[in-house]
Amino acid sequence: MKSTVCFVTALAAAVAAAPAKNRKEVNVDIEYSLLAARQAPKITDADILNYALTLEHLEDNFYRTALAKFDEAAFTAATNDSSFYSNLKEISSDESTHVSFLTAALTKAGAKPVAECTYDFKLPDVKTFLATSSILEGVGVSAYLGAAADIMSKAYLTAAGSILTVESRHSAYIRNALMESPFPSPFDVPLDLNEVYTLAAPFIVSCPSSNPPLPVKAFPTLTSSPDNPAKISSGTKITLLTPKVVIKPADGTSQIYAAFITVTGPVFTEATPVDGGFSLTVPEAPEGGAPVAGQSYVVLTGCNTTVTDDTVAAGPAVLEIS
Repeated sequence: MKSTVCFVTALAAAVAAAPAKNRKEVNVDIEYSLLAARQAPKITDADILNYALTLEHLEDNFYRTALAKFDEAAFTAATNDSSFYSNLKEISSDESTHVSFLTAALTKAGAKPVAECTYDFKLPDVKTFLATSSILEGVGVSAYLGAAADIMSKAYLTAAGSILTVESRHSAYIRNALMESPFPSPFDVPLDLNEVYTLAAPFIVSCPSSNPPLPVKAFPTLTSSPDNPAKISSGTKITLLTPKVVIKPADGTSQIYAAFITVTGPVFTEATPVDGGFSLTVPEAPEGGAPVAGQSYVVLTGCNTTVTDDTVAAGPAVLEIS
């Protein structure tokens, strides 16, 4: 039986903290096989709840840190909204409640809950806080949406759904404070565990050694170039940077693609190597597919037929697409 569905020819060598001139390059052929996918370790409901708790700990600490660092006047000045501070405290309270709920659910199920990690959010001002908050809330929505299909317990699925809807309201509120559309797309974007963890990992400095291990890994970092246009839409040419890795096709000639994740499937576009990363044109979703709009996620891959943990070379990067 032929098991190969996609032959990936791009893989990055992760050389964290290495200067660009010292980055190493590894070219590896990966054969994505249906048999290998079936033999992958099964993820349990406890794994998913601890994954969710990891994210909720991060958000809980993020809001508590911001509320301790900036006063009401700073938030009011940044948003021109006298009610923003009190609403932000409600959001912070929601995240603390989510932590308590998931901790209790795991304990009741006989599983050990993960404890809070140490974080570095780099928040020099309220403007940076708002931009980071918007990304984190959007990622939270995508995380719960992506994990829903793997939750076996109907009770846990309902509970996760109830948290998802609250995170979505948080996201809409913060986006509105940034003068962005609170509902930029008719569909939200699901992300898998590793894609979400890749976006959360840069904020995590360390975690308690006593925390149970999570079945997640971080892909190499992919970021939007600061030189990209302020407004990005379908047809816009942009650059994505791979600051800690070098990505090249193993055979030296195969095409590398950027895949924009949507609920109806990835939308691919060719990526051209440039200094420090790749240039590409933001694609338009095919007719009948979910649009590439709002807070969007893009990965680099050597495959233009599917996106799996076996085919991602770097990313996701977060882009706001109008």
